[in-house]
This record gives sequence, structure tokens and C-alpha cells, in this order.
Amino acid sequence: MEEKNTFTVIGEDGKKIVCNVLFTFDSDETKKSYVVYTDNTKDQNGNIQVYASIYDPKSLDEMELLPIETEKEWKVIETILDSLQEEIKNQTSGGNSSNN
Repeated sequence: MEEKNTFTVIGEDGKKIVCNVLFTFDSDETKKSYVVYTDNTKDQNGNIQVYASIYDPKSLDEMELLPIETEKEWKVIETILDSLQEEIKNQTSGGNSSNN
């Protein structure tokens, strides 16, 4: 099995951190590509922390993650995360539609 859905970053303390790519997407609205990922750490509420960055899909050998700086970009990402979370919630709660 290929581990292509992971990448390594160097933390502020100089330690390597392995991150798992959750998904990538391109935004027609911002004309940029984004990667949503986690380092599998948890916040104080026990939720797995999720991060998002801008990246250039053409330079995957030396992937450089760039910060998301505008409120518009965060809104695009939040909208996608909210819809994915709702979709997962519907699947796990047996939320079958009446298309059966």
C-alpha cells in the first residue's frame, strides 16, 4: 500500500511531524488549490485537529504549504468542511434518503 496521502513537516521544535492528507480541492472562486490535513493531535475537547493550506499541485515533490490569509478563503474551506461533516453524519446515523 502506498503512503502517498502523508507528508512530513518540521515543527517549531525541529521535530518531524507526519501529517495525513484528508482531501485536496481547487476553488473556482479563489483560483487556488487547497489541502486539508491533520497531524492526528487532539484539542482540549478531544477533537482531532484539522488544518488547511494553499498548495501548488504541480510541485508535489517539494510541496510548499502556504498560509490561508483571507476571510473569503476560510469561508470556502469552512463551507466544504461543513458539507462533508453533514454528509458523514447522515451516513453514520443511517440517514437514508427516501430513494430506496
